[in-house]
Amino acid sequence: MKKYILLLALATPFPVLSDVTHSIQNSVSLTVGGAVTSSDRIGSSFSISGTGVDVTDGTTAGTLSAGTITSGVYSPGTIAATQNATSGESFSFSQSYIQADALATGAPSVGAVQNFSDITSTAAGTAGDLAGSVTSAGVVSITAGGANTEAVGQVVSTLTTH
Repeated sequence: MKKYILLLALATPFPVLSDVTHSIQNSVSLTVGGAVTSSDRIGSSFSISGTGVDVTDGTTAGTLSAGTITSGVYSPGTIAATQNATSGESFSFSQSYIQADALATGAPSVGAVQNFSDITSTAAGTAGDLAGSVTSAGVVSITAGGANTEAVGQVVSTLTTH
């Protein structure tokens, strides 16, 4: 009888308790980019320096340059420098000029932007055949779109036991 009770105790199923969590996340993201044009316009820069020289713009001695500004671009006048001391004595003279980008006459359009120093232009996206889906079986289907589009699909399955 003792053997029978022991055998009966071992044959009786015991419930097993477990903390199991399972999650499935499906997603598809479709993006069509907009047109973007970015430009930076630089301004004019003019500098002149010297020692031991006389300067003229050709009309008035001692005048460096009045210059002119046309369409937002500075143009310095012609500068002439002559040594103001005895020939052979030391002197120095330097000048530099960076020409500005001309002012825009209208708003830029993609692909036909102004002649600026730093330009980035991206065409507007076209959806075309852009599409995406995820089935209940976790199969991701993505169809490419036109220019400047993006399609991302993913399935994340997580199984956690405690």
